Amino acid sequence: MVARVLLCAIVALSWPAPVEAQPAPAPSSSPAAAPAPESVLGSIAARFHARRVPPFETYTLVRSQNAENGLPDFLNSYTRRMWVRNSDRAALSRDVLPDGTRGPLIFDRVAFNEARDPGPATADLLESASLSEYRVEAIETLGEIVHLRVRPVRDAGRNRLREVFADRRTYEVRKLIVADKLFVDRSTTYPVTLTITMGTADGFPVIGNIHGSVGGGYNGDGKEVDFAFSAIAFPATLPDWYFDPRSYGRHGGDGPV
Repeated sequence: MVARVLLCAIVALSWPAPVEAQPAPAPSSSPAAAPAPESVLGSIAARFHARRVPPFETYTLVRSQNAENGLPDFLNSYTRRMWVRNSDRAALSRDVLPDGTRGPLIFDRVAFNEARDPGPATADLLESASLSEYRVEAIETLGEIVHLRVRPVRDAGRNRLREVFADRRTYEVRKLIVADKLFVDRSTTYPVTLTITMGTADGFPVIGNIHGSVGGGYNGDGKEVDFAFSAIAFPATLPDWYFDPRSYGRHGGDGPV
């Protein structure tokens, strides 16, 4: 009897003790690393450049500003209809006069940062938004918007971006702040800050509105100026003579309205 009890005790001591279940490790709660600011700028530019630029576009441009005395500047405020060929930005323009009549056909070549109205509506405002041209100085998230402050590494006259606002999920551009110039008598220039609000037309990212503020001590007419783009469309083709001012005389009566 004693031997059996002793044997049972030995067996009991040699059996492995039950192992208590350990709780599974909790999943990591640390957020994924945020993308580098330069990578965000690159993604915004890539998203913008993924669009297909249409060969032609038409739009109405409304310019409004006040004179130096604060009263409406009727001479330099107007409504202008534009027909643009994007391959070379040649344009046919025609003012819409207050009485509803149309002005003469005028040739233009639309561009930013030059002695003419800004445009076209599909202008590539991110053409130099590359890592080699800009340094992102600050980045913040404002609700559903990611906001970047950028500084050109070189050639600030060509690399004109200063701030970029984009959808934080899709990287679609919502607003831009860029540097531009006011040309007075085509000799004196003043720095201009343009705040550009973006929209869409037929799926294309387009300029909706521009507010310009002239600095550099300028206090003349149009110190604050606004441009509104509307009736934006993308015809499949336009007549060649629209972009050849030598042909206008033969088409004045049948020009577009």
